[in-house]
Amino acid sequence: MAISAALDREPEVTTAPPTPDESAAPRDGRFRLALLGLLVVALLAAAGSLVWLLAERRGAADGEQSERDAVLRQTEQFVLRLNTYGPDQLDGQGHLPKYQTQVAAVITSKFAADFEKSGLPIAEQTVAQAGYGRTAEVFGSGVESIDGDSATVLVAAGFDGSYPDPQHPKDAAKRVKSDPDVLRWQVDLVRSDGQWLVDDYAPVKTEDAP
Repeated sequence: MAISAALDREPEVTTAPPTPDESAAPRDGRFRLALLGLLVVALLAAAGSLVWLLAERRGAADGEQSERDAVLRQTEQFVLRLNTYGPDQLDGQGHLPKYQTQVAAVITSKFAADFEKSGLPIAEQTVAQAGYGRTAEVFGSGVESIDGDSATVLVAAGFDGSYPDPQHPKDAAKRVKSDPDVLRWQVDLVRSDGQWLVDDYAPVKTEDAP
């Protein structure tokens, strides 16, 4: 009886619990994959921020250099236009309309009013009465100071003057040159409607010559 009952009972099946390695492996893999993804995202964000900062700084530097270049170009144009005139620009009334227009295009309205009262009449008088002519050349220029709406430039230039040859008074091509001279100016500019314009200038005193 006992043997029969023992045989009739089904043997108990026991399942061994999973080993720690078998249960942790899938979780560890998912964790490492998620961590790697976070690191990649962080690296991409840092790289993007660095590129943006570099671009912003480069853009600011390029903008500042562009303004400095614009100031220098306008200063050189002012010096060349103010010191370039002659009998070929004189009209029938003894005026220099082209000369006046060229200078007025690079100066402020306030400076233009002063120029028309003093500088322009002197140039017209010397050209009309003595046949005087002048050409200029810029040797160099540099920005002394600049901000959002004003700038100061130091410029060195030379000019050559000439008069009609008294031995050939009827030949306009025959001219006698006067001694060349050198200009050292401090030029003040202001920004008006997005454009740099010369507002004033003054000779720069040096140790050799006032």
